[in-house]
Amino acid sequence: MLIRRKRGWEIPENRATPESVFLSRREILAAAGMGAIGLAAGSMVLPGLARAAEADPSAGLYPAARNPRYKIERDVTPEKINAHYNNFYEYSTDKELADAAQALKIRPWTIQFGGLVEKEKTVGIDDLLKAMKLEERLYRHRCVEAWSMTVPWTGFPLADLVAFAKPLSGAKYIQMETFLDPAMAPGQNQPFYPWPYVEGLTMAEATNELAFMVTGVYGKPLLKQMGAPIRLHTPWKYGFKSIKSIVKVSFVEERPVNFWQQLQSSEYGFWANVNPEVPHPRWSQASETVIGTNVRVPTQLFNGYGEFVAGLYKGLESEALYM
Repeated sequence: MLIRRKRGWEIPENRATPESVFLSRREILAAAGMGAIGLAAGSMVLPGLARAAEADPSAGLYPAARNPRYKIERDVTPEKINAHYNNFYEYSTDKELADAAQALKIRPWTIQFGGLVEKEKTVGIDDLLKAMKLEERLYRHRCVEAWSMTVPWTGFPLADLVAFAKPLSGAKYIQMETFLDPAMAPGQNQPFYPWPYVEGLTMAEATNELAFMVTGVYGKPLLKQMGAPIRLHTPWKYGFKSIKSIVKVSFVEERPVNFWQQLQSSEYGFWANVNPEVPHPRWSQASETVIGTNVRVPTQLFNGYGEFVAGLYKGLESEALYM
């Protein structure tokens, strides 16, 4: 007899909330000072955004088949809620930024690959998509602001992007950057932010099976307020690690200093792994509000993905792994 042990975070798929369900979502957790970040994402079905999705030349690639290995123990956050609860500081520090983000021009869109690679190159997003096999994954998303949601992302493993770039053996980290265009993104005119947005991972993290390059959601191309046309998602880390609208990927020997480290290093570090026992300097991380439910639940170590990633940090216990 084959006995399958159910993982602690799995539920039957028939418990997922349908997209059409619309719930209240005003659980913004106000933070003092400069504010905190978490890269929530979503899409909505409104005339203007529907036209934007239809105009995307990659629309025919969606929906992609769901990978059954990645399941969640909570209901999927309704698409309409995700559409109006976003962090994208390039456009606004307010969550209601979907309309402003429509100024983002996603074609033409190129990504530069450089640093310690066999050969530097610049690739158009549609050519990159042709080189990758897309799949859908249900992932939990935990913001450092102590709220969470669950999202059906479409994309491909970051490990596949690493293989595509062909880094040299001396590369220890992958560094990613978003676009820099203050005329297109008014938030980039704020001089106290260290634009462009930069994030980084170790090569071991980048090639872990969970690290995912996102190009779609809810069975459609990624919309603009979500970080179109391509973003990162690392579900065991706080959301600010999941950089949006990527235009540059570099392989480097030195550890990158990310956007929020540059801005406020006393509160945000390189690792940013989720841990309920390690508070943010200004609030607890022991629990989180599940957006759209009015429910507060205990936070899990590594956001519940410890079986996949805990081994990455053996021997690094002396570092600030959790903020």
